Amino acid sequence: MATRTTVINDPVGIHARPAAQFSQAVTASGCTVTIAILSIMGLGIKQGDSVVIDVQGADDETVADNLLNILVNAE
Repeated sequence: MATRTTVINDPVGIHARPAAQFSQAVTASGCTVTIAILSIMGLGIKQGDSVVIDVQGADDETVADNLLNILVNAE
């Protein structure tokens, strides 16, 4: 299992486009992916929220890096 943790820096958080990219990347990977938002406020992923991604499956390290990249470089 590969685990990555990041803090969302984008002022608008994770909006529709990066969320769709993330979802598509998860589906294409064929891996089991769990995402946890370490925040007690609200349900959306906002600036400053910590996000943990757990990936299980073939090539999990590469998939985890790719998913992390999508969240870190969200525009």
